[in-house]
Amino acid sequence: MKEPSVPVAKEGVPFILFAALLSLIFAVLQYSLLSFGALFLTAFVLYFFRDPERIASDDEDALISPADGKVILIEKVFDERYVKEHVYKISIFMNIFNVHVNRVPFPGKVRKVIYTPGTFYSANTEKSSLGNESCGIVLETAAGKKIAFVQIAGLIARRIVCWAVRDDMLKKGERFGLIRFGSRVDLYLPLQTQLEISKGQKVRAGETILGYLS
Repeated sequence: MKEPSVPVAKEGVPFILFAALLSLIFAVLQYSLLSFGALFLTAFVLYFFRDPERIASDDEDALISPADGKVILIEKVFDERYVKEHVYKISIFMNIFNVHVNRVPFPGKVRKVIYTPGTFYSANTEKSSLGNESCGIVLETAAGKKIAFVQIAGLIARRIVCWAVRDDMLKKGERFGLIRFGSRVDLYLPLQTQLEISKGQKVRAGETILGYLS
């Protein structure tokens, strides 16, 4: 696992440099309007790839949000793809203004990393959960329980970055990846989880407690 040492995700550096180069070229050519537009684009891309520090709860049972955004779904389902049991499914939608660095919701060992190519429906629809490009991590806790958290590409997002690999030991709150330009994260949690959130609630990656996994 990698830990960024700067407040900007390094995956965003090429985009930032490209936008900055455009700004410089337009400025040298004295294209004032285009220069200001490119400067605005540079500032936005820099803002999009920001990677602020977060402080996770030290409660051992607390399960924290893996993403910034809005809770758009909480339901009981049978998960056939990841943990293969009845679970709570929680979906968090990230718009382009949210931080897009994703964090580990609970400590444990990575049992599987499942990448699935797919389509690019809008991330706030159920079609995206079923058919979009995704990367899911199945994690086993110290107590032997399995949870899954899944990065899902959206209508604009076309690049999922996942740093976790099989057999990694992950810590709560550490960064495990990001999704570029708008997306969604789904969680699959044991039915024994005591949920502490509601549909429509805004959450912060690495800080907001979603519930307790005893």
